[in-house]
Parts: sequence; structure tokens; C-alpha cells
Amino acid sequence: MSLFCEIGSEQSDLSVVDLKEGLFHALRALGRRDRVLAIPPDMSRFHSGAGDLAKSAYEFYSERLSAILPALGTHAPMTPGEIAKMFGGIPFELFHAHNWRKDAVTLGEVPAEYVHEQSEGKVNYTWPVQINRMLVEGGFDLILSIGQVVPHEVIGMANYNKNILVGMGGPDSINRSHFLGAVYGMERIMGRADNPVRRVLNYASSHFIQHLPIVYVLTVVGRNEDGRFAIRGVFIGDDDECFQKASQLSLKVNFFMLEAPIRKAVVYLDPEELKSTWLGNKAIYRTRMALADGAELIVLAPGVKSFGEDATIDRLIRKHGYCGTPATLRAVENDQELADNLGAAAHLIHGSSEGRFTITYCPGGLSRKEICTAGFDYGDLESMAKKYDFRKLKYGYNQVEGEEIFFVPNPGLGLWAYRGRFDV
Repeated sequence: MSLFCEIGSEQSDLSVVDLKEGLFHALRALGRRDRVLAIPPDMSRFHSGAGDLAKSAYEFYSERLSAILPALGTHAPMTPGEIAKMFGGIPFELFHAHNWRKDAVTLGEVPAEYVHEQSEGKVNYTWPVQINRMLVEGGFDLILSIGQVVPHEVIGMANYNKNILVGMGGPDSINRSHFLGAVYGMERIMGRADNPVRRVLNYASSHFIQHLPIVYVLTVVGRNEDGRFAIRGVFIGDDDECFQKASQLSLKVNFFMLEAPIRKAVVYLDPEELKSTWLGNKAIYRTRMALADGAELIVLAPGVKSFGEDATIDRLIRKHGYCGTPATLRAVENDQELADNLGAAAHLIHGSSEGRFTITYCPGGLSRKEICTAGFDYGDLESMAKKYDFRKLKYGYNQVEGEEIFFVPNPGLGLWAYRGRFDV
């Protein structure tokens, strides 16, 4: 078990050349590899640095980089245009799309007793270890799992073995891991590297995928004083150490503790990255612990045109809406299709304010009726974007027409809380 690269700090602003040199150093330490699979994130992590790292891996290995399989999880496949923008220069024919409903094989099961214990008795099911069959049957002598570590609503801190076991997962593994995190409590998980969902994935890693030649390439991304995205660190290794180091840096870079709760927040969703509430609800997850009771959250979502990334999940979100935990749990009991898609149920729980604050969604491609039926308040995008101009607002507190608002230009880059709602 080794840590091949450890670069960065809270103040670092790593260049593409820095990333390339760090990756090349690690790949040389691994020795010759003849059949390599790269697993980067999709367009929803465009600013992760993963595109540049994947291009550097292709430069290093050339034809020995045999395939690229973005870690889609439940997300829609990348379009040719997205691939060109994020991975330009890598031959298009190397890319494959993970179909989470059809492409996974089961390698074993985490025992129900263990999952039950980790959930504090809230669920009682096994957790099947499902991953894309290409990882198992492709004959690869190196699997490069590339991604960003950042606070996350399901897994506490994103990436590491989640990229493999969920990003490359199947229906049961994705559904049950998401539901486990939701019923345990999102606010108890976010920003914590050690939590019940991660422990289940760690159990799966140590018992069922140790034979796979996986090396993790993990970035930490923040913003500099000018508001520009900055790569703060890159950590490369084949075990938990690189994840722990990346998580420690991420908490310094991506976790923002406020002295007082926010009364009104405005969050902007990049239209190229976030096109559904399934992805865009990061605006809710990442700010909820910073919002005061009775606060208003306004989500400027010009690219959002659907609820789910998947037709079944989209239909279930439309059917049940973001109505809070009790209503969602009742729906699971009464709707077999929702019970068969526990990831959707988890998402409905995550996306509800539980009646504590209001959520005004301003979508570019959903109607007032669709938004209100789903349980949100509706805001007209044109008028709201004119009032809260994301091009003029600065990150943090702003005065808009005599009113104080807190502006977040990219919720995927952080986790916000105020003292009293986050037990440090």
C-alpha cells in the first residue's frame, strides 16, 4: 500500500503542469502498465481538474490507455460535446458509458448485520457489491480512479472508493447506499470522512475488490481571492491514506463555518454542469446547515430542465415531490416502484427543507406547475437573475436593494454551516 504523490496546501494554486508532473511521478513509480482503464468524473465535476489529469494519463500511456469510463452513477451519459470540452485531445472512441441499470456485476455482499449496525438500526438489508463488468472482465493491469474530494451529502466526503462502488455501481448498490445515508441523516454525514456509508464501502473494498489494480488520483479544489477555481491539492495512492489526506485538506478549503445563520441565500447553478434537480439540489444540501429557521433559499438554475437524470427517477420525483422525510417514508411503504428505487427516495429526503426554510427554484426549462407540484416555490428566472445578477454578485454577503443576501456561485465546491448546527 503506497502514497505515490502528495502535493498541495490551503494556499496552493496548482497549474496543469503541476498536476501533470505529480501524476507522471506517480505513474513512473507504478512501473510499466500495458492495459489501463481511467475512471474520471463526468461534466458535473468539470472544475475538478480530472479532465486535465485524464489527458495527462493519455499522454503518458498513449495506446496503453485502453478505455475511459466516466463514473456516471445514475447520471445521464456524457454527450460528445461534453467529452470534447472536458477531455479534448483524447480519442472519442476510447470513451464508454456506464449503464447503472444493466452493466454491473455483483461480487459479493456486505452482511445485513453490519449494515444494520452502521445505520443504528434504521435499515436491515445487505449491501451488494456491484461494479461495471468492464472493471472485472477487461483484463486491466491498472485502473486509475480520478476525482475530487469535497463535502458530500451521501458519503460525507466525495470520492475514493465511492467512485468505484457507486459511480460504477448497479441498481441495488446505488439505491441502498443512498437510502442508508438519507435515513441516518444527511446533516450527520456531510463533511465527515468517517460515517456509516463510508464504512460499508470500506468493508466492500477490503473484502471484495482488493484484487483490482486500483490507484486513486484525488484533487481538492477551492477558489482564490479573485473567485477563480484553484486546485489546492492532488493526492495519489492505492489505499485510504490518500483519501484521508485529501479529506483533511478539503475540510480546510471547502468547509465554511459562519458565526450567524443566513436569512436569505442565492445559489447559482452552472448550466453546463447542472441540468436537473437530481444534480442541482446541491444548492440545498450544501447550504442547509447555514440557513436560519424561516430563511429563504433562491436557486438560479438556467440549465435545469428535468428532475431526474434517469426517466424512472424523474417520474418518481414528479409523482411524490420533495415533501419531507415522514411523507417520503410513507411513500416507500405504499409505492413498490419507489421502494425498488430507494436512491430516488433518498433524493426526495435530501431535497426537502423539512419545512424549516423555503426553497424558490428558478429553472430554465421547467414550468411553474412542475416546480410547485414537486414541492418547491417557483421563481421566474429572467426577473430573479436580473435582480440577483450572478455576474455582479461576489461570493458571500451582498447588499441587494437594501437587503442582505449570501451568494454562492457554485454549491459543489463547499459545505456551509453556522456554529450551533454543526458539531465540530
